[in-house]
Amino acid sequence: MKHFIKKAARKLRAGYLEEVSGELRWMYRYIKKYRLWVLMYIVIGIAGAGMGLGVSVASRNLIDMVLSQDPARLAGMAGTMAAMAAGSIAASAAVSRVSAKIMVDVQNEMRGEMYSRILYSRWEELQLYSTGDLLNRLNSDMGIVSRNVIGWLPSLLTKGFQFLAAFFLILYYDPTMAVLALVSAPLTLLLSRMLIRRMHRYNREMREISSDMMSFQNDSFQNLQTVKAFGLMGVFSGKMNALQEYYRERLMDYNKFNIFVSSYLSIAGTAVSYLCFGWSIYRLWGGYITVGTMAMFLQLASGLSAAFNNLVHMVPALLRAAASAGRIMAVEGMEKEDTEDPEAEELRRYRGPVKIELRDAAAAYEGEANVFSHSCFHVASGEIAAIIGPSGEGKTTLIRLLLGLLEPAEGSAEVRWKKDGSDEYMCSCRLSAATRECFSYVPQGNTVFMGTIAENLRLVKPDAGEEEMRRALEQACAWDFVSAFPDGLDHYIGEHGAGISEGQAQRIAIARAVLRDAPVLLLDEATSALDAETEKQVLEQIIKSDSRKLCIVTTHRPTVLSMCDRIYEVRDGALREV
Repeated sequence: MKHFIKKAARKLRAGYLEEVSGELRWMYRYIKKYRLWVLMYIVIGIAGAGMGLGVSVASRNLIDMVLSQDPARLAGMAGTMAAMAAGSIAASAAVSRVSAKIMVDVQNEMRGEMYSRILYSRWEELQLYSTGDLLNRLNSDMGIVSRNVIGWLPSLLTKGFQFLAAFFLILYYDPTMAVLALVSAPLTLLLSRMLIRRMHRYNREMREISSDMMSFQNDSFQNLQTVKAFGLMGVFSGKMNALQEYYRERLMDYNKFNIFVSSYLSIAGTAVSYLCFGWSIYRLWGGYITVGTMAMFLQLASGLSAAFNNLVHMVPALLRAAASAGRIMAVEGMEKEDTEDPEAEELRRYRGPVKIELRDAAAAYEGEANVFSHSCFHVASGEIAAIIGPSGEGKTTLIRLLLGLLEPAEGSAEVRWKKDGSDEYMCSCRLSAATRECFSYVPQGNTVFMGTIAENLRLVKPDAGEEEMRRALEQACAWDFVSAFPDGLDHYIGEHGAGISEGQAQRIAIARAVLRDAPVLLLDEATSALDAETEKQVLEQIIKSDSRKLCIVTTHRPTVLSMCDRIYEVRDGALREV
């Protein structure tokens, strides 16, 4: 049994070390990329540390010259000491400047890469993370990692140089003093082994708690109107207090451990200082050293102890960065959407009629039962198809299947098109991320972004002119109210559509979809905030504007159903035409 426990412990340590080393290797690739700047950082840092040590030696000589009344060399030594002090200050300033430049470059690059990775990742994998968690990883974790990518290795080498140089300098003058200055090192190293594992676990836990808090805050702010409407401010404040209390409990638990470690280091440092001070007095009393040498010893011993403690404290900082790196790596490891498809490339160049077709298709979320199965669906250019059905039966799932956010669990889902003057839809391509350019999508709710109306429209067509945007707004029955704004197309929309009504936001979103000029228009309850007459007018104008357009709407309104060429119902796990 004892042998089994030891074997299990070894495997656990091996797995832990492998995890941490993998996170550190991931960080190293950024250090390698900026190696010239990091090298400059290291050289300047070591030069500054060397000058600091030079000040200690110069102060020794200066004190001895004053006591021996040697004015001939006093001015020169004072000048040397001042020059070294100025050099040390200049080196510190240069390190600060270089580190700031590298940090902002690394942070921007890393954050930009991670942001793009999130945007291009598979939709299903993104559902494993809450918005708050992703924001926490993108900002807080990225900040921790970028700071350590820049500073950890240079700090290690600079502090290491400072430690070794001080040690050998003391060793040169007095070997016993060098031993006394490091008397606390074995116990400190032993304690650091305890600190490493606990610190890594704590950092992971605290980052997760922080993500939970950010997710909760983001969710409550996104639904602030509902919170206020139901008078739930006290309920949500209570939940926030509960999250903060849990955070406090975990923080205080770690703080207890941290106080123990800090107290030990303080006691050890104080004891070493007194030992060195006592030994210096003894040597001075015996006439073995001068007053200047004693002052240098005390200064170097203090610097040696401080450098050693700094090296020990760098371990927790590195583990904190490793924990954050692990969280970033988890997001970076998400599978990217497949946007490369030769057939989709041909479809993008095509400008004729198209057809959307599902044959014996099934849709399911990973690890769950089919939402619907053995389903067929087809709609061609010039047609409007409605999707109806009770809530929760699969209408939104069908939209996700059409947009390539989900892949069919069974059967096929394709977009088809004609070729070489044929009347048949001979060419086909499976629906995926690569075919998404063929769709203009208007989801439920408010989907306009902060910025002007023109900026919202140009998201889908950056080179759109004012006349082109006006036509799109007219088709969406939005031009009348847009032209009535004092700034017109430059009217600013705030967060969550502040400054316009829900119906106006929907019509701007529809105009944006129209401006994209894609052959397929998906409207997911996108006209719910419009009156029946406006809704009918919008749909008629969209279809009349381009004969190759086909429109798919999810709706319950009879006025829309009366305009549709096809009506499909999702019910009892199947999609059927009615």
